[in-house]
Amino acid sequence: MAELIFGLMVIVLAGWMIFKKVNATVALFIAGILLLYGAVVTGHNVLPAEASTGSIWFDPIKAITNSFVNNLGNIGMTIMVLFGFSAYMTKIGANEVTVQTLMKPLSRIKSVYLLVPIIFVVGNLLSLVVPSASSLAILLMATLYPVLKRIGMSGLTAGAVIATTATIIPTPLGADNVIAAQTLGIDLMEYVMKYHAVISIPTLVLMTVAHYFWQKYMDKKHPEKDEIDESKLETLRTDLPPVYYGLLPILPLVLITIFGIFIKSIKIGLVEITFISLIVTVVIEAIRKRKVQQVFAEMMTFFRGMGDGLAMVVALLVAASLMVDGLKALGIVDMLTDSVKDVNGAGMILMFAFSGITALIGLISGGGLAVFYASVGLLPDIAHNVGVNGAMLSIPMQLIANLVRSISPVAACIIVVCSIIQKSPIAVIKRTSVPIIVGIVSTLVLSYIMFS
Repeated sequence: MAELIFGLMVIVLAGWMIFKKVNATVALFIAGILLLYGAVVTGHNVLPAEASTGSIWFDPIKAITNSFVNNLGNIGMTIMVLFGFSAYMTKIGANEVTVQTLMKPLSRIKSVYLLVPIIFVVGNLLSLVVPSASSLAILLMATLYPVLKRIGMSGLTAGAVIATTATIIPTPLGADNVIAAQTLGIDLMEYVMKYHAVISIPTLVLMTVAHYFWQKYMDKKHPEKDEIDESKLETLRTDLPPVYYGLLPILPLVLITIFGIFIKSIKIGLVEITFISLIVTVVIEAIRKRKVQQVFAEMMTFFRGMGDGLAMVVALLVAASLMVDGLKALGIVDMLTDSVKDVNGAGMILMFAFSGITALIGLISGGGLAVFYASVGLLPDIAHNVGVNGAMLSIPMQLIANLVRSISPVAACIIVVCSIIQKSPIAVIKRTSVPIIVGIVSTLVLSYIMFS
């Protein structure tokens, strides 16, 4: 019982630190260390006897080393390479070419409310290229928002749709999908297509319908004149490369689909595919610019992007795994599974519990992925002991972690939109709330139906 009380106190402390805007990686790292030393004090082994340092007081430090080594392997490298490639695509202007190319035909559509579902769908597709919700919001507000205003769309409608674009599109290029697939021991493409897509695609369809009717209803109920703060709009680049560069950001997605579905005889992973895409891009850049030294200098953006991936996601994953190790060492995971494994509907109870915590922390912090990363390591053991499909716990957590961002007043994508349309975060969240709630309910219902 002492272990449970201590564990809950540490978890509450971590949540409080995140609420107080302490970096989620730091908060989870501190919580993990406290849990590991709590396990030592209460007489639990942090490491197996064969892996021990010989001193119980140094074993938690060895656990930190092990966490870094384990997470900097395949999963960490994959995330870092994807971040590096995305950064390089932004540097050479390819991401912006993709966005502008897809958005150009939309300017010809004159029906305001027909554009609402179209923008939502296209925006979600663009999140394959620009995975950061805030970066995509900035790009869309700069390229699309002025066009939407000119054809008569209200600022709140346009802002709400743009604020909900980077949500739950199924993609093997997403760091959360890479982590979930690896943790559950499922092939990445299989996880995306057989688990994620069967929930996320119907959910996106329902959200699209909800957006159309909700924005139309709100515009009629609260008609108002909107102002735009053009000084907050990002200045668009004028030195963009040719249109065919728009294909380069999606090259990894194309190649992984080809090798994963059509050329299964060649065993090649996402890291190798991303490096192939990088090499192809560098060759094209060298041929087009004919300045090899400049092209090589710009390649450093790729490696700096890898560093960002290490700092933003891999380090968070290390901190989260430490917290999981501490909970396991204290025996809290065993206590949790023992208390619910014989209860009818244990899977549903756990699904709602994990998803609810994710949603709550996501609302407070502006993003629930930190909670997902912190908890995903627990899911295989818990699911096995309770006798449920691990996807029934992981998919709702993962999708809700991404969805809840668009109804958090402190989320970067909401702040970006509000600063430009000159409205309060609450006004924007009123517009995003119904589509996001529809998405959350759909995720939970479909996950239970498909995986229970």
